[in-house]
Amino acid sequence: MRPATGEQYELDFGDLSATIVQVGAGIRSLRFAESDLTEPYPAEAQPPSACGIVLVPWPNRVADGRWEHEGETLQLDLTEPAKRNAIHGLLRRRPYELVDRSDSTVTQTATIYPEPGYPFLLDTTVMHELHTEGMTVTHSIANVGDTPAPVAVGAHPYLRIADVPPEQLTVTVAARTRFEVDDRSNVTGETPVAGTDYDLSAGRRVSDLDLDTGFADLPEGPVEHALAADDGRRVVLWGDDDFRYVQVFTHRKFATKPGGVALAIEPMTAPANALNSGRGLRILQPGETWTLNWGIRPEGFGGEAYLASWG
Repeated sequence: MRPATGEQYELDFGDLSATIVQVGAGIRSLRFAESDLTEPYPAEAQPPSACGIVLVPWPNRVADGRWEHEGETLQLDLTEPAKRNAIHGLLRRRPYELVDRSDSTVTQTATIYPEPGYPFLLDTTVMHELHTEGMTVTHSIANVGDTPAPVAVGAHPYLRIADVPPEQLTVTVAARTRFEVDDRSNVTGETPVAGTDYDLSAGRRVSDLDLDTGFADLPEGPVEHALAADDGRRVVLWGDDDFRYVQVFTHRKFATKPGGVALAIEPMTAPANALNSGRGLRILQPGETWTLNWGIRPEGFGGEAYLASWG
């Protein structure tokens, strides 16, 4: 039987291994030795709740799938019908084409063609690379059309640490504000997190959280968020200067153990409903290419892949 996510690209570098898939250019697994660093899922399954996929040309939600561009109202397909929203871009269920691969890297490409709700032509590439410090994901988006295109990028990894139940882990997110939402998960406002249960800057136990929350006002420079076990092992998600927003999602239906939780930390260049608000959008000019990076780094696991880096 063919996998539900198309071609499966197996990567290896020392103690690190990963499975990158063709559909959605997603991360189906990332491991250090025998320790899962992301939530895996079976080859015969579709990515549960967007697990590991690329979110482009917008992450998160567009309320009612409707947005204004140069005085015209555009209507996207409602890909979250229960909440009447368009969610996570246009490539989440589309197959990418292989550009290049080696033992430790794979590069895939997909084109976004103009459609009524998004009338722009973009070439996108995604490279997943394993190296001495973990995995780096490099996105490249080129405007190959003849009009400026509003673009944002995100990703949807669910992090974990081996067989430690995620609810027993501590999550740290560097953010000073959060977005308030309505019952359809659409943004209604923004408020400081200091002094509230949404302040994750000093670390919070995952079991104490119930979140599908966007965060903003991150520190200047490359930002890091982390998931930590009590024994000192950590999985760090980092993003370059373009990733100024992050979504944290405690998912109690997609979990390895019944009654448990899966934790997504989603790096984003723009928040929910950015096509309407304009916040964080990159206006890509015809002929312009935008390249940006994020990644996952394990710490405290030991192993040969890190000796060159640390020793």
